[in-house]
Amino acid sequence: MGQPQKSIAAEQQILSLGRVLQSLREEDDVDVLIETTISYLKEEFDYRLIWIALYDRLNHILFGKGGITPDRDTSFLHQRVVLSPGDLLEQVVIEQHPLGIADLQTEIRAAEWRKIAEKLQIQGTIILPIRYKDRCLGLLLLGSDRWGYLLTGEAKARLMMVLGELGALLYQHEMHKQQKQTKRSDEPFLELLENLRTLTNLNQRLEAGVQATHKFISPNRTNVYWFDREGRYFWCRMSNQLVKSDRNSSNQQAPGMTVQDLSDFYYALAVNQIVSIGDARSSLKSHFTAKLLQRLKVRSLLAAPIIWQKNLLGFLAVESNEPRIWTETDKNFVQSVASLISLVTPTESMESTIKQIQEDAQLTGQVAQGIYSEQDLQETLHSCAKRVLARLTATRFLLLQYDPEQNNYQFIYQSQPHNRRPLTFTLNPLKELDVQLLQRSTEAVEIENLDEDLRFFNWRPFLLESGVRSLLICKCTQSHIPAALLVITHETHRSWTTLEKDLLWAVSQQIGVIVRQWQLHNRTTQQQKTSQAFEQCLNILTKTQNSNEVEKKHLEHTALEQIASILGCPLALLLSWSPGENLAEIIPGVIDNSQFGIFSDASIPIQSEALIQWALVTENYLTLKVDNLPPETRKWLNTPDKGQILVMALRTNADYEITGVVLLADYQERRWSQQNLNAIATLISQLAWWRRQKQINRLLESTTEELRQLNWYKHRRLEEIQRITALSLKQIHDLGIPANELTQMRYQLLLRQLDHTATSMSGMLKLENWQLHISWETMPIASLLKRSLERIENLLHKQKLWIGVHGLGQPIDEQESPKNSSLVRGVPSSSAQSAMAIAGDIVKIELVIHELLVTACNRSPIGGRIDIWCRRLDPSKPSEAKQSSASVGAEHQTSLELSITYNGAIESQLLTELHQNTLKDVLAPSKLDQPPALHLLICQNLMLELGGELNFYQLPDNRVVSRLLLPLVSHDS
Repeated sequence: MGQPQKSIAAEQQILSLGRVLQSLREEDDVDVLIETTISYLKEEFDYRLIWIALYDRLNHILFGKGGITPDRDTSFLHQRVVLSPGDLLEQVVIEQHPLGIADLQTEIRAAEWRKIAEKLQIQGTIILPIRYKDRCLGLLLLGSDRWGYLLTGEAKARLMMVLGELGALLYQHEMHKQQKQTKRSDEPFLELLENLRTLTNLNQRLEAGVQATHKFISPNRTNVYWFDREGRYFWCRMSNQLVKSDRNSSNQQAPGMTVQDLSDFYYALAVNQIVSIGDARSSLKSHFTAKLLQRLKVRSLLAAPIIWQKNLLGFLAVESNEPRIWTETDKNFVQSVASLISLVTPTESMESTIKQIQEDAQLTGQVAQGIYSEQDLQETLHSCAKRVLARLTATRFLLLQYDPEQNNYQFIYQSQPHNRRPLTFTLNPLKELDVQLLQRSTEAVEIENLDEDLRFFNWRPFLLESGVRSLLICKCTQSHIPAALLVITHETHRSWTTLEKDLLWAVSQQIGVIVRQWQLHNRTTQQQKTSQAFEQCLNILTKTQNSNEVEKKHLEHTALEQIASILGCPLALLLSWSPGENLAEIIPGVIDNSQFGIFSDASIPIQSEALIQWALVTENYLTLKVDNLPPETRKWLNTPDKGQILVMALRTNADYEITGVVLLADYQERRWSQQNLNAIATLISQLAWWRRQKQINRLLESTTEELRQLNWYKHRRLEEIQRITALSLKQIHDLGIPANELTQMRYQLLLRQLDHTATSMSGMLKLENWQLHISWETMPIASLLKRSLERIENLLHKQKLWIGVHGLGQPIDEQESPKNSSLVRGVPSSSAQSAMAIAGDIVKIELVIHELLVTACNRSPIGGRIDIWCRRLDPSKPSEAKQSSASVGAEHQTSLELSITYNGAIESQLLTELHQNTLKDVLAPSKLDQPPALHLLICQNLMLELGGELNFYQLPDNRVVSRLLLPLVSHDS
């Protein structure tokens, strides 16, 4: 029996649901819809508290529309609830999802409803949104005296169907209301258009707009405020109250206001935004809202800007003395009337506007004509500045140019009234944001209030101190960093029209042509200056006089002046030293500023002076700040703390000695152009080569002078020795031959030796007075070695040295040379008739071999061993020919390799310097400058002239080898 009863109950619920849905569809009145819904909820759901509220999304407010309570007191169900962040009701409105509360009496996020729940004993509560198409139209609150908030699936489905139907009907009603209101605004707007067409005076048109707006919206006051750009304030030009009384009356109830007082309100209007201030709603910040309402003495405001060609002319204001919610229709109507006023405004000043455009075109034409004519550029700028200042009613006309070396902006032209002084400061480089702002700009950048505007922030202190309060800035050229800027300033806060900004932009682009002409002229001047410096410096460096030390320093001083002139440095000096020295000398070049001081008598240690060492390890020039200098440098170099220094070593070749460092300084930090830096680097390099050439010349001249004196002295001594020897021989011949046969034989032998010596001395004096004479002779190598060993016999005995000769054949016969039997092994006797004979200047070759043997004896330890190795090199064998390829003609004739080896000590540096292929710096200190290494170098060079070769090296077992390559006599010669 239970099942039929349940079916009957379910059927009745469906029938009740169908009736309420049908009732809702047939009803148009919102209140009846809500009452019908409440009645259905009361009958079908067991809840003691029912509350329905509609949501105003513009003002974020809930309006209570009724419900039921346990005590039948429904007064609080019709109250207005302002939603606040964190409130449960706001959460449901925003999220549009049902929210269940187990016990409303303990919920801290519903303060007012918590008190009501405690009073009515309500616990379990459900809050559901009334929504349609993702739009919240209201709320339903259901409260029970039971704990919990569960709702069965069937009951929830029926409830959601009813709320869905109610939401759809409320949405249709709201749309119908808005369409009805919009339709009502068409008629007054069309009527206003008809009235404006018949009126010719702007004030009459303003009056018609004010009257139509006031009649449609019905506020307390409707005003049109006009904007004065120079004074930067709004004044009431038309009001419905003034129209009703006396238009010329000074008793204006609508006050004026300055932009400085209400900047946010002004900036909102300037960007064509409507300002709406209503009941608990505002499009401005709270403190500006209160200030604006207090200034106008109202509590609600609706203001629409009047704009023509991006210029704010004023605004239409609808003011109310009570808090009011402005509808979309109100806003649209006010904005439409303001736009209509902006369209009819230009007709009043059309003639003056056309005249002004013609004058502006004439101005830009005169500027262009002045640029492209023969007129002086300063005169062109003067005429242009005068007309621009008069046209824009500005105070200063400033043309700035960026100086990359100084890294700042400098005034290259400025114009101001006679009672104003020119600006003398420079401006810091722009911040990156300001640079980007100028790069993107296609019109003049306007700053109406420099006190409040944060653009060009690093210029503000200088400009404000000079009395600048507003300005216009235009870039004159296109570049990464704006190279030229045109600035127009005024001493009061003001704004400029779009027409005025367009005029200044056109003028600035034409002035950009002037700036580019100046840049080209300056660049040409700098290039001429650099060219002249190059020419003068090269003329100085190519002087052929045999300059002494004083004249050399004078030429260096003049060269430093030319180098400093390229960079415009007030200080230039040279730290100079000679190879091998430890102290540097200061050679002053330019000191044109009293801020610099040089202790010229100071001796600067090269190894410990930071500037010198930094320059030596830098391949090119080096720039640094004075702050980076160590205290030791500041003792002899006194420069301003903000100065900048450039140093560059006098470098010629990587293997040559550096003999100085050029130092240039300026009293402030600069960014020198790369072109000028390359120019001075070239000149400093030329100075380095010139100094090196001068030092080499002095060295060679000194060496030549010494050798001439030595040669003259030795030659005259040889002449005297030859004269005395010849006189002695004559006297011996005059005395006759002794009678003793043995004595006679010895006498004749000694006499022949003296004759031979005197004859050879005579030939040397005759043929080799000031240069060597190369003769051609042949001699067996065995004989040459034998004579050479005889000359060092005493040295061998003294050092107790043993000499072995290898590669010549038979040993020396002991009867012929008894004295050498214990020391020399392997030298064949003359009877051996060795086939190896050398060709060339035998006397000089013998002297070379003698020098090598003396060196070997002196470097060998006592009791040591010296080996002489002889080996024939056949050119037909590639390996041997390759070994002798360095000698002259080694690949075309047979050569003799003569190697002298010994266990002596020799410096590795000396071996390196004796190598033929090693690049030698004549100015660098060397062991080859003094004997005995000098003698070895002379022998090495002499052998090259004689068609042979002489090399020195060390074997892996530390034996030293002197390898001599001599030409052998061919069999058919």
